[in-house]
Parts: sequence; C-alpha cells; structure tokens
Amino acid sequence: MWDFVFKSANFLAMLAWFVLILLPRKPITLSAVMYLGVALLCLVYSVSMISIIGGFVDPVGPDDAQGGFTSIEGVRALFASDGGLTVGWVHYLAFDLFVGLWIARDADAKYFSRVLQAPILLLTFMLGPIGLLLWLIIREGRARTFGWKRNRINV
Repeated sequence: MWDFVFKSANFLAMLAWFVLILLPRKPITLSAVMYLGVALLCLVYSVSMISIIGGFVDPVGPDDAQGGFTSIEGVRALFASDGGLTVGWVHYLAFDLFVGLWIARDADAKYFSRVLQAPILLLTFMLGPIGLLLWLIIREGRARTFGWKRNRINV
C-alpha cells in the first residue's frame, strides 16, 4: 500500500511541476497546480497521517523506538517504517510545490522572464529551501533596484 501511495504522490508532484514550469500560466493551469497538485498532496498527507495515528495502518517506527520531534533519534524512529517515510515525503512534496507555485506567481507579478524562473523552480523542486533562498535574494535585488529607480524618477 505505501509503495503505491509513494509512487502516486511522486507522479502527481512531477506532473504538477511540469505544468508549473513548462506550460503557459493561465488561471486554469495555476488552479490545477494548486488544487490538483498541492491540495491533493495535502489530502493524501492528512489521510495517511490520520490512518497512522488512529492505528488503522502500520504504526510508525519499530516497537521499541520512541518517535518524536525533539531529538534526532525520535525523528529517525518516525521515519523508520514505510508509512512514516511516505507521510514525510508527501509532506515535502506538498510544501515544495506550494513554495514553487508562490515563486512562479510572485515572479510573474514582478515581470521576471520564464527563462530566469525555470532554473529557480527546478532548484526549488530538487532542493526546496535552496531554491526559495535564491528566489528571495533575486527578488530582493529587483525590489531594491526598482525602488531606487522609482524614487530617483520622482525626485
């Protein structure tokens, strides 16, 4: 079961990233990425997490390990089962896709070319926080440049 959920979530995320990076950004495509991509991944995450916590499917981690978020051993125990690993992975997929969608919308609103956006989005897809950090640096640079030009023109 977990193998199917894992592979399905990966396929869904890959498809959504393909749409986000390569297809024209019409309202329908952005809505599809948000609701058929991000929201569906969030739903898979929620149902999976509730199933694990409720004891409807395999517990997370080995019986003798205490899972939790306050130590590396606790987090390791959470990811020690196929269910825990899949739920964690779907969590990453959903959030990275949401961040990618935000970057794309923000970049479009600030008139960044799709050629510049593509590598940032690919980096966000592969290494989420690094892509986000790069976007924030580039975005800040453009904001400072634009703000300086605007103030200079108005003076």
